[in-house]
Amino acid sequence: MSPPFLAIVNPAAGGGRSGQLAPGALDRVRRVGIELSVAQTGRAGAGTEIARKAYRDGVRNFLAVGGDGTAFEIINGLFPEAINHGRPTLGFLPLGTGNSFLKDFTSRGIEHTIAALQQSSRRTCDVIRLRHTKGELYFYNLLTLGFPAEVAETANRRFKRWGELGYILAVFTRLVQLEHLALPHRLGGAAEWDRGKTLFLSFNNSKFTGGKMMIAPKADPCDGAIEYVRWGPIRRIGLIWTLPRLFTGTHIEHRLASRAAVKRVDFELDGPVNVMVDGESMRLQCQSLEILPGALDVIV
Repeated sequence: MSPPFLAIVNPAAGGGRSGQLAPGALDRVRRVGIELSVAQTGRAGAGTEIARKAYRDGVRNFLAVGGDGTAFEIINGLFPEAINHGRPTLGFLPLGTGNSFLKDFTSRGIEHTIAALQQSSRRTCDVIRLRHTKGELYFYNLLTLGFPAEVAETANRRFKRWGELGYILAVFTRLVQLEHLALPHRLGGAAEWDRGKTLFLSFNNSKFTGGKMMIAPKADPCDGAIEYVRWGPIRRIGLIWTLPRLFTGTHIEHRLASRAAVKRVDFELDGPVNVMVDGESMRLQCQSLEILPGALDVIV
């Protein structure tokens, strides 16, 4: 008999699409023999609180019903306790906007997850821990600083109600205001700090962001490494010309791009900066990143 799962539903994900489609999707999961209990979030952060309490009560199997932000909240409810008290399992019913992580494994979405649940198919994947001046965060997809984070902040602050169109408007807004920032960091305890100006830095566990952009085409969520992508300063015209390559992953072949697979990253930032973590826009003073190999079982 398959183990029971707690489905944590974010009804607001995907512009309300999740709330409309979740009951039918959960019924389909039950019909293949999966025992479910359901909890619904009603505000930001509720997914973290629900997952934390459930984990402490002995639940080890979770379904994120929504988008990347829903799964991000759940993971931050499970960790850091899950590091020492039993590896949890997370599946995805992708009803949100991005659903980026699952695309490393399939383009079939809910169909794939239901089949994987029925077959008890899972992969052991990594999680990344971010330490910042006010605490810790855990993520399974990516952290970006620089241009993508500035776009996310602008989209969230000015154009959120416009959905995908709002994101495009934010891209052009930030192009007009284009900045190249120095974001001092070093990889794997290297002696030298990188203090050069950049377009962006991206620290990835999986390939995709925003559901469609392949910002880290060489990332593998199961390889025990953080995939680092850096882009140096580029002029507006060059950036406009190169933006489509973010959707194919060929941007890393650009002469201003570099990548590496690392276990740890340290930062020496003067203060908080805009960051985008698993689709969530925040302002943090990052201190370090480290990989937690094989910390999470994923239903795929």
